[in-house]
Amino acid sequence: MKRFVVRWLLPTIFCLLPISGGVALALAMPEAAWRFYVGRVRESYLDWLILGLGSSLALIQLVLSWRALRWQDVDFDHRPDDVLQQMAWAAEWFPLLGLFGTVAGILQTFAVIGLRQTVPQQEILRLYAPALTTTASGLLMALVNVVPWWLVVVGRRLILSLALRPARFG
Repeated sequence: MKRFVVRWLLPTIFCLLPISGGVALALAMPEAAWRFYVGRVRESYLDWLILGLGSSLALIQLVLSWRALRWQDVDFDHRPDDVLQQMAWAAEWFPLLGLFGTVAGILQTFAVIGLRQTVPQQEILRLYAPALTTTASGLLMALVNVVPWWLVVVGRRLILSLALRPARFG
């Protein structure tokens, strides 16, 4: 039973944590903000790019994290470590992509509004919405993609503690 828990159950639970965290973040958003985000993200190609790249990267990391957390006969599988670390660093690009979308949305708003004297509020919101949604998408994907490498590091120590084996550091 202990073998099953250490080799299969704990790695699976750890790998489900980022997905659960992402869902919890989405559910924690106020309903009006969530509706606004979902309604506007459908029209934003940059959001789709950020969410697509971020989700793909997160899925790859979760598979590699699961492999890295599985206890072999004498140690964990350390082969995915370098790739996971590089992918965690790549997650830092998502807020920058979101910021790029923010600037693009602001530029689009000013370009269309131009020097008109009166602009309906609805028009300003429609034009400015991509600036807000790309920021949210970039931050969400950064959070989801930073967690797997951290889970591997912490998860290994926890698994070793639960297995009553001394952790090797260094």
